[in-house]
Amino acid sequence: MNQDPRITAYATGELEGREREAFEVELAASDNLHREVESMSELAKQLAAAKPTDRFTAGERARLLAKCAAARKSRTVARTSLKVVLWTTVGAAACLIVFAGFVGIAGMNSGPWGSTLAYSMAAGPSAEELPRATAAHAAAPQSARVPSKTTTQASQSVPAQDAPAALAMPDPSELVALRAQTEKIAMPQAAPPAPRPAMERQALVLRSRVVAPQDEEAQMKLTARHSSVAELEQAVSAPSEFNTEAYAAVRENEFVTAKDNPLSTFSIDVDTASYSNVRRFLDEEIRPPAGAIRTEELLNYFRYNYPQPTRDDPFSVNLEVSRAPWNPERELVRIGLRGRELPAEERGPANLVFLIDVSGSMDEPNKLPLLQRSLSALVENLYDEDRVAILTYAGSSGLVLAPTEGAKKREILEAITNLRAGGSTHGSEGIRLAYETAREHFRKDGNNRVILCTDGDFNVGVTNESELQKLIEKERESGVFLSVLGFGTGNLNDSTMEVLANKGNGNYAYIDSISEGRKVLVEQMGSTLFTIAKDVKIQVEFNPARVAGYRLIGYENRLLAKEDFNDDKKDAGEIGAGHTVTALYEIIPAGQAVPGSPSVDPLKYQRPEQDSSATSDELLTVKLRYKAPDGDKSKLIAIPLTADEIPAFDAASEDFRFASAVAAFGMKLRGSPDAGKI
Repeated sequence: MNQDPRITAYATGELEGREREAFEVELAASDNLHREVESMSELAKQLAAAKPTDRFTAGERARLLAKCAAARKSRTVARTSLKVVLWTTVGAAACLIVFAGFVGIAGMNSGPWGSTLAYSMAAGPSAEELPRATAAHAAAPQSARVPSKTTTQASQSVPAQDAPAALAMPDPSELVALRAQTEKIAMPQAAPPAPRPAMERQALVLRSRVVAPQDEEAQMKLTARHSSVAELEQAVSAPSEFNTEAYAAVRENEFVTAKDNPLSTFSIDVDTASYSNVRRFLDEEIRPPAGAIRTEELLNYFRYNYPQPTRDDPFSVNLEVSRAPWNPERELVRIGLRGRELPAEERGPANLVFLIDVSGSMDEPNKLPLLQRSLSALVENLYDEDRVAILTYAGSSGLVLAPTEGAKKREILEAITNLRAGGSTHGSEGIRLAYETAREHFRKDGNNRVILCTDGDFNVGVTNESELQKLIEKERESGVFLSVLGFGTGNLNDSTMEVLANKGNGNYAYIDSISEGRKVLVEQMGSTLFTIAKDVKIQVEFNPARVAGYRLIGYENRLLAKEDFNDDKKDAGEIGAGHTVTALYEIIPAGQAVPGSPSVDPLKYQRPEQDSSATSDELLTVKLRYKAPDGDKSKLIAIPLTADEIPAFDAASEDFRFASAVAAFGMKLRGSPDAGKI
């Protein structure tokens, strides 16, 4: 069954506007897609016409209906409360943007997702679908590494280097055949269980009111495991059977005084998993757990119009200050980085080792089948000189596809097609074997990376998070980076996957749809897989004559000690080609009280020195350290931010206002006490 949610939405008449028009274009070009739509339409008609059978006794039916009624009441209350929260949040954000003159985000005429930001949360942004005002912010292709002669303009200040020979491109006629092959593997291979109409209908009612498996196929599996009404009721009354997702506790950064804490130090973060995961929760009308909402990942999911670097550094540094929209008495500082674009001919060949979880927990439509479709989209864009290996782990680890040249696309697709789920998860053994494979075929002139694809359900082998960290930290010294792709719901181990990617000098993305899979593995392949700077750290020094207090919005699990900034042994984040990174500081101007700051008596034996900063117009200075991808010694960048007067929020740049709206949305969703009156 094709897991593209647009098929169901189209068949039931719920797909509207430009998304429907775009889908109909694809529909006209694909017989396979047309057949799936017809099949789904027929199924919808059958379900609509279906009537309860006499399979259950009167007592069973009364008991089941009573349970459904109670669950419906509870669910209605919960959904009403959630919609109030969401309407309040989005309405407040819309008011904020109207105030800023950012009209493209303010529309609220299509339910709780009427605003542009909310639309992007529900459907995923694209430059073609979003209103013109926010098209620049959509997760547009970032130097996509597709087989094309087109090159992206690089920074003119980069020293000239000997460019490697142009990579061989696949024959276009072969790509047509490959796309046809891709359509075949888009379907889960296992035949669906025999239909059980009465149980399916009752499971559908219970699921929609009590628990939330993703789709009808998951319901069929549920009813297959529970052959009686009593067993089914017991299953749905125990949510733990379905939801064992794990998120790290996040305590928001608090305001600190600039006088006592003049330095703020943190590692950059280019992960985007939190955004697509939060979108998944909101699509289901469920409020995300606080640990799932990492504001910096919401910010960095979007692409901003920062300029290309004009110096020898691999990224540009862009600073801006304005009034904070949620509290005009305070100020908001934005730090924006833009990684240098790399034309395809400047990128070395890829040595990619996919480590795929095929344990029993991956046997869900939004896990292994979605992973197969995403990987098949990547295969079309491989160059002949690239190498791909596929390993699986479930109880024991094995090499499914030895390192294979990108020219052999059919062979790679066949290996992807034949993947099956089953068994327990021996993740640590698979990681060791994947690194060993990557090292054996290391490309000194290219990109060497292990890509772990899993729901994070490590239940055999090294399961302790600290032990997994040590394993990854040891392996990264070889120059092989680790990226993590998360899939599925119910047992998503978000905290472990984020840590593994951080310690492995890679990035963490969550894939909830085939469009997100294409975005991560095709459209953004350059920024996702090609690192241009590693161990990037930021340290901000605040001028106490201008700043009474400050707080960093997000990045709670990326904070560093001030001594770590100059320590080249301290690990930090990586920037890929074309990546943009955004960080926001909320500032309390000098002369205002800092919330929560304790009162301390004057020191007896120390006298404050004369402060020369009192006459300076500098608000702060931003310092950055980074290393080359294969380097061990960091380079320093320092840029001051000066401001005689702080401009009003509506005078700030469009990028600044958009980033502020995203941050406000994240804070409201978390229930942050610092969200202000928006």
